[in-house]
Amino acid sequence: MDFDAEVTKRRGRLSEIVASVGPGADETTRRLAEATDGFVVRRSFPKSPSSTTILAGYHWFADWGRDTFIALPGLLLSTKRFAQARETFRTFARYISNGMVPNRFDDYATTAHYNSIDASLWFIIAADRYVEATGDMDFWRETLMPAANSILRGYREGTDFGIHANGDGLLTGGSEKTQLTWMDAALGDEVVTPRQGLAVEINALWYAAHRIMAHRCSSLNKNCTAEYTAQAEMIASAFCRVFWNNQAGCLYDCITEHLPDDSIRPNQIFAVSLGYSPLPPQQQAAVVAVVQEKLLTPLGLRTLSPDDPRYRPAYDGSFADRDRAYHQGTAWAWLMGPFIEAYLKVNNNSSESLAQASKWLEGFDEHLRQAGVGYISEIFDGDQPHHPRGCIGQAWSVAEILRVKLLVQSGRSSAAESDSPLSPSSSSSSSS
Repeated sequence: MDFDAEVTKRRGRLSEIVASVGPGADETTRRLAEATDGFVVRRSFPKSPSSTTILAGYHWFADWGRDTFIALPGLLLSTKRFAQARETFRTFARYISNGMVPNRFDDYATTAHYNSIDASLWFIIAADRYVEATGDMDFWRETLMPAANSILRGYREGTDFGIHANGDGLLTGGSEKTQLTWMDAALGDEVVTPRQGLAVEINALWYAAHRIMAHRCSSLNKNCTAEYTAQAEMIASAFCRVFWNNQAGCLYDCITEHLPDDSIRPNQIFAVSLGYSPLPPQQQAAVVAVVQEKLLTPLGLRTLSPDDPRYRPAYDGSFADRDRAYHQGTAWAWLMGPFIEAYLKVNNNSSESLAQASKWLEGFDEHLRQAGVGYISEIFDGDQPHHPRGCIGQAWSVAEILRVKLLVQSGRSSAAESDSPLSPSSSSSSSS
């Protein structure tokens, strides 16, 4: 290997990535764009060419399906690396089995493991964002749509881990011994945060996926669009009836065969942040208000309200202590992405909300000089001073903060243009 040539090549690639976020990007946005390159790698396959994939985090996570498709929009679409995005979709799509996208591969082999209820649904969300960013309907028709159809069909009819659609259309799955959602910490046979049955973010994703299919297939197959639209309407009706916690003014976290779980957790934010919400506007605003009041920190969302007696303020101590805190109060940086997106949505992208969102994101400016320098850590203590913990560089942390920083930047630019005396709206209003 010619070391000097490799350095020159890497510098050129990083310059292109940084330039992709635009000349108006601030220093943190440019540094995050540069950081994305560290997670985009290639996976070798014994009987086919290597392909792009995404490492979940340093130092100990390889490519995980859930993390990959949550991170892909920020890592690859925000930086306009569309060819690598297509390769990543293909990497996982070829291993879809019974509607399930692999949640991980063996570190030193290509054996796929299927133990996630949401990786498949995040695949569809990322696919929609790919088409939105590129307009590439050919790739949608050839690869993404068939994969999405197989996922939704497999889930609806029933697949591994008892995952299936109930009679009212809602998606259920798992047991007390499984950890299928992203809150997956376990100590031996003990699942720390059991969320079997109907989980709120799973059904928000399930609803959004049906709306995506109805929309993206509208010009291709009218019967398919009608079917997915009808299913989405049934899901939305059941979602509002089953998950709304009128007493708390927000959403239940999950519904088991016993009682609804009224824990105040961040999972409910996805019922607002995703492109399609099953909730009416008033309930969307209420969810955002509760999450802001109970869970928001300068570096992400807590995984449990401090008012809850199970709340763990710090991720420290023994391995068991840390696993018990992982989703019981620890703040996760990546959740700031959907929170900011939801907050802007319920405030109609007003100038005031954009300014507030920008201020909330300032916490990451200083953090880039800590822990894994130039990267964003996986997690932070729930209580001040919110020490960084876990992986020193996490793909979805970097990806989601970059994505929403660009979202805020775009919103502020649009607001400035609309306020300009030369803008069409300003001209028409002044002439009237």
